[in-house]
Amino acid sequence: METYATIKGQIVIPAALRRKYGIKSGTKIIVTDTGEGIVLKPVTEQYLKGLQGSLKGKGGLKILLDERAKDTQKEG
Repeated sequence: METYATIKGQIVIPAALRRKYGIKSGTKIIVTDTGEGIVLKPVTEQYLKGLQGSLKGKGGLKILLDERAKDTQKEG
């Protein structure tokens, strides 16, 4: 599938992929730079349920706070 970026950097996610991944208006999308490309991950109920318990006992809060601090540094 192919799409194009607008002058503002916006892209259109094809309808078939929006349906497949449950993306609706207002769905938050995580954008990750892999060094080789960009990965888009929709934050849907299904995605959140899949994460449930995955950080238990692994210092999850610290990981989340560290990621938040990195994001804040990048923005500032």
